[in-house]
Amino acid sequence: QVQLVESGGGLVQAGGSLRLSCAASGRTFSDYNMAWFRQAPGKEREFVAGIGRGGRSTRYADSMKGRFTVSRDSTKNMIYLRMNSLKPEDTAVYLCAADPRRAMIATISRGYDNWGQGTQVTVSS
Repeated sequence: QVQLVESGGGLVQAGGSLRLSCAASGRTFSDYNMAWFRQAPGKEREFVAGIGRGGRSTRYADSMKGRFTVSRDSTKNMIYLRMNSLKPEDTAVYLCAADPRRAMIATISRGYDNWGQGTQVTVSS
């Protein structure tokens, strides 16, 4: 098991930026594909971005391409989500997740074994 703790959320105006962080502890960090999901009130959990075990492969939801950047620092057991040009519709709880099994970065939440508690991002118009 790997334990995940997110940080970096907050209130930002539309057009602004935030960087979210996710600290991992426990099992070997490099064993996991990692991803960011988000969930807004009354909505399904939604894939945001993911990064492969080696940090070379990434995947983004279409609506985040060009605005969000996912990265990982295996020396610190951290992943990050840089979010630019934020919109009110980006308002959600953002969660970090770890997948120990699949070779590819999955966009569905099922199969991600470990989740953080989430960090709230609120974008005002």
